[in-house]
Amino acid sequence: MPDWLHLDALAIAVLALVTAQRLAELAYARFNEKRLKQIGGVEHGASHYPLIVALHTAWLAGLWLLAHGVHPHYGWLAVFLLLQATRGWVLLTLGARWTTRVIVLPEAPPIRSGPYRFLSHPNYAVVAAEIFVLPMAFGLVAFALIFSLANAAVLAVRIRAENEALRGAHPILDGTN
Repeated sequence: MPDWLHLDALAIAVLALVTAQRLAELAYARFNEKRLKQIGGVEHGASHYPLIVALHTAWLAGLWLLAHGVHPHYGWLAVFLLLQATRGWVLLTLGARWTTRVIVLPEAPPIRSGPYRFLSHPNYAVVAAEIFVLPMAFGLVAFALIFSLANAAVLAVRIRAENEALRGAHPILDGTN
């Protein structure tokens, strides 16, 4: 447990950067959501979105609460940085179609380039790994496991909704998207 009066400079820097990244991603997602809907994009699975927001908010708040005074392990931070490179690859591949919601453009084919050549849902794989890896950098094993399990439950709902939306928009898909 951290000493509540002790602040670790690297921990604060990492947490501040992750927080800023998440806030910037939300702004980018909102911009893309608005544009996608203007050109005919249809949102699916909106009912589970508050669960995703609550989970990620609790995860980040919990890290601030528990990790602010813990010097992070460099090996786990290196893994987290590699995940950020993969996250960047996902965002670049999806471009203006990247959002935090499930929005499908019925006329547009699913993305099959970049990391989508290898995984159906690379962004979810990155997020799942991040939810485990960053707490591990601060030695928060139970926290990493609890949030990983909660995230898996939410992602099961999310991926099902996304796959159904894609199959509805593109009936020839075989469900592996």
